[in-house]
Formats: sequence, structure tokens, C-alpha cells
Amino acid sequence: MKSHRVIVNPVSGRGAGKAAIPAMRAFLERQDIDYDLTLTERPWHAAELAQEAATAGYQVVVGVGGDGTANELINGLMLARQAGAEIPALAMVGVGRGNDFAFGMGMPVGLESGLKALTEGRRRRVDVGRAMGGDYPQGRYFGNGVGIGFDAVVGFEAVKLTYLSGFMSYLVAVLKTVFLYYRAPLLQIEYDGESLTLPALMVSIMNGRRMGGGFLMAPHASPQDGLLDLCIASQVSRMRIFAMIPHFLRGTQETQKPIHTARARRVTVSALQGVLPAHADGETLCERGQSLSIELLPQQLEVICQASEGD
Repeated sequence: MKSHRVIVNPVSGRGAGKAAIPAMRAFLERQDIDYDLTLTERPWHAAELAQEAATAGYQVVVGVGGDGTANELINGLMLARQAGAEIPALAMVGVGRGNDFAFGMGMPVGLESGLKALTEGRRRRVDVGRAMGGDYPQGRYFGNGVGIGFDAVVGFEAVKLTYLSGFMSYLVAVLKTVFLYYRAPLLQIEYDGESLTLPALMVSIMNGRRMGGGFLMAPHASPQDGLLDLCIASQVSRMRIFAMIPHFLRGTQETQKPIHTARARRVTVSALQGVLPAHADGETLCERGQSLSIELLPQQLEVICQASEGD
């Protein structure tokens, strides 16, 4: 049995996943690491491969890709745990467009840093979220966060911008979404015994800190504290949306009147008027949902992380 299962999304980062394979193989062989390497071929294939790796007893699953790849791997590992398997640690070689999951978990971003972390042995145990509703009544796991409303539509639009990559694709998508999604649905948001009813342009429910490659939706979040961080934006004008963008880039939006923040273990969001477009880690949960329930599962996953400052 080889110790590492390497799962490569060849189309991640506009082909950066496939381009990383020669350097990946050379590094692992120099380090005398036993591994199998497989390329994903279709949506959800990474989840299936991760579940198989856990069942087979691999020690580490290494994902080569971005947030979508990480989300599938998390789902595969958690499904294996549900079935009674001991799950391996998760490492990411972050070569995707946003790499927000890696950023929030303290994992390295980029080929060289990701490979280096494999040999350094630093690990941490992190929380995992689960969203139920929309297209996933049985639930879908997530590592970084769930976006409902404005930021979900931003993600849908960013995927269409094939001529751009990285943070720039999300920034352009934000500017486009200002003109597409500016009438907030009336939502009921319930969390740990509290309840809000308001027209909400956006509800971000975070385990990590960042979305869209640079927007700090929850600048103080920790994936180890057993709590989800909520960032709720009420209805505002288009011009006010533009004025809010720099605050989300700096993580200072909590100082702004339209923003409500909270922490909770469980959150339910229901549309009283309108619908819920939503994503988990950038993967579509629904485009016209009516209700979503989100919960946090503490200390579920061991990840291979980068050295902290001072190490």
C-alpha cells in the first residue's frame, strides 16, 4: 500500500493542475514518497477517489487544484467517515483560481509551497460544515463557507469569465453582479436561538476567512473554534454596494451600518419572499432555493498546513 493518494484536477486554474504534474512527480520521487496519482475526469470524481482512498487505507490524500477540488475531497473523506472508515489527512497543492479554502485553513498556496509542506509534517485538526437543502437535501459538506445571495451570484458569474483568472475574475464578477442582483429577498435567519427577519442582499456563513480570492467575509474566523462566522448585508443601494467593496477587501465591513455579524453552531436561512441562490466553497447548492440549514461539525478533518510565523 502506497502512503499518498494524489488527486489532480487537470483543468483547475485554467490548466495549472495538469501543468503541475511533472514537478509533482519529480518532487515525490526525490523525497522517496510512495504515491499513486490519478486525474479527475468529471464532476464529483475527486469525491469518489477520496472516498476510495480512505477505504483503502491511504495515510494522506493530496489534492492538486483549487476550492472546487478541495470541496469534493472533503465530501469524499466525510462520506468515508460516515461509512466507518478512518480518514487520511488532507493536503492541498493550491493551483486554483481562488484557493480560499487553503488560505482559511492555514494551508500553503502554490506548487512549491504545497510540495514543501508535504515533507514538513505540520498538521492541524479543523472543523467542517454541512449544508442541507436546495439541490442537496441529503447535505453537502464544505470547508470554507456558504454564500447566499449576492456572493453566490458573483461566483456564478465568475465561472463565465473564462478570459480572466484568479482574483480579477471575481472582482469583475462583483461589478457585474451589482447590476444583476440588487433587490434583496426577504429572509428569515435563525441561529442558535436568535432570529432575524430582513431584506438581506447577502448572507455569508464562514468556517474560513475569505471568498473570491480576496474578499475577507470573516476576517476573524478560525476553523478550529467550533463556530460559524456570519456576515449579513441588508438591502442597500447600488452606489452603497460599490462603497462597501473596499471594506470587504480590508475586512472592515463590520464597522458599516448595513452589516450584521454573529457566531453560531447552526444556521437556518429561509426565503419568505424571493429565492436563495447559494454555493458551498464555490460549488452550486441551488439557484432558486427556499431554505437552507447549515451546521458546523467540530474537529473533523486533519489538514497538512504551512509553518506558522516564527516557526
